[in-house]
Amino acid sequence: MVTLEKKPVPTTVLPAQPTEIAVMNPVTGQVIGSIPIMDAEAVRQAADRARAAQPAWEALGVKARATLMRHWSDMLWDDQKNAIAVIRRETGKTELGAWEEVAVIDTVVSYYYKHAARFLRPQTRRSAVPVRHKARVYYKAHGVAGFITPWNYPLNNAFIDLIAAMFAGNTILLKPSEITPFSAQYAVDLMYKAGIPKDVIQVVTGAGSTGAALVDVVDYISFTGSTATGKKIAVKAAERLIPCSLELGGKDPMIVLNDADVDMAATETLVGAASENTGQVCISTERVYVEDGIYDRYIEKIKQYASQLKIGSGDGFDVNIGSLTNERELLRAEAQVKDALAKGAHLIYGGKRRPDLGPLFYEPAILTNVDHSMDVMREETFGPIVPIMRVKDADEAIQLANDSEYGLSAAILTKDLKRGEQLATRIESGDVHVNTTHWIFGTPGLPMGGVKNSGMGRRNGPEGLLRFVKPQSIVIDNLLMQKPTLARVDGFMLKGALLLRRIRRAFPFLPLE
Repeated sequence: MVTLEKKPVPTTVLPAQPTEIAVMNPVTGQVIGSIPIMDAEAVRQAADRARAAQPAWEALGVKARATLMRHWSDMLWDDQKNAIAVIRRETGKTELGAWEEVAVIDTVVSYYYKHAARFLRPQTRRSAVPVRHKARVYYKAHGVAGFITPWNYPLNNAFIDLIAAMFAGNTILLKPSEITPFSAQYAVDLMYKAGIPKDVIQVVTGAGSTGAALVDVVDYISFTGSTATGKKIAVKAAERLIPCSLELGGKDPMIVLNDADVDMAATETLVGAASENTGQVCISTERVYVEDGIYDRYIEKIKQYASQLKIGSGDGFDVNIGSLTNERELLRAEAQVKDALAKGAHLIYGGKRRPDLGPLFYEPAILTNVDHSMDVMREETFGPIVPIMRVKDADEAIQLANDSEYGLSAAILTKDLKRGEQLATRIESGDVHVNTTHWIFGTPGLPMGGVKNSGMGRRNGPEGLLRFVKPQSIVIDNLLMQKPTLARVDGFMLKGALLLRRIRRAFPFLPLE
């Protein structure tokens, strides 16, 4: 009998899954720290803590919550030097750009501190039976609100929405971008110092899997980021029947009319398209349509002002353009410029890397002779590219502005303010600026959000607060002249309803609805 030797069966050894993510300084390329990758169970446990803390947080009342929030924003303002340093270390943006993040958050907190109690106050509504019934509406928090936020404004975009959610009585799970997590953690730690309980707001760190786990456990989800990811989150929220709000991609147009101040138009274009956060802005100007009568003078002026832009990583509010935050955006910008040039566009300024300043610095690229066959006129850019197209009149400009799957923001430059406002209403976007850009962020009373593939829901204003509550309607019957009956409507109520109808028809101006 022959005995065969048993050989061991080879096994496949899978590489160990990473447990941490390194965070880089985009200017120097150096690692500045790391964050843990929280798995689904860790996220669920955080949600359990938040859900347990929520009733007490809501029971504090709006005014008590507002006092804590304002104390936090005052502490942030007083510590703005450190806040700016944290933001710049993660993003590579200019000192002014980082300061603006602090300023916007401070403004939004001040707005809701003043108005939140009034917006959330129980309301008395007109009832169907005015004599017998009293109708009231109460606003209740959803519970645990989840926020998935991007890297381009790691303080502003992380907190501009959740501020309203906290005022409304929700507890928070914040999943910041893995590229820029430390700005969010810094601000949350400051909340704890301000007296806000730790389970009321928690940071959950990680990449896409952590974000997906978050959607599975919260009662409301807010997402700011790409349209592709936003659609996936919307589907998941629909499956769970939870509300969501999405601020997604943009391809924001600017229209320069013949009567515009040519110098103001040129400088505002550069601010809107290139200077602000190096073009890494959801509401960045990404397409420029210039009427024929002003076109040539405008081109000369924009080249003149572009040459005066100060690019670098230095301190001071006079630095216009900082570093891009990650290589993906640099490669995307270069690919769009290459595609445009291959299809006939002209590069009249910039469009090259500046390795002498840092690995991700890129001179603003100004393109002319562009059209809608080019990626740079149709796909989101997120970099300092200024594509400029000549148009015959405002009607053509508006038609081209609306020829996009996106609709987030827009701008019109003209001296005729009444006409500018009228033309603005014809543009398919969530907001339109006349003779400026980007100020929608700094105007907390105005709702901001997109149409079409730019998302749904609004931040800021009463709309930005009320999305974080669910209305509860209460009808109170005082039983006036009511007797026991099996009829749904008794004789008294029927006569009253018929009389009310006649009054409404005869006197439609009376406040009876």
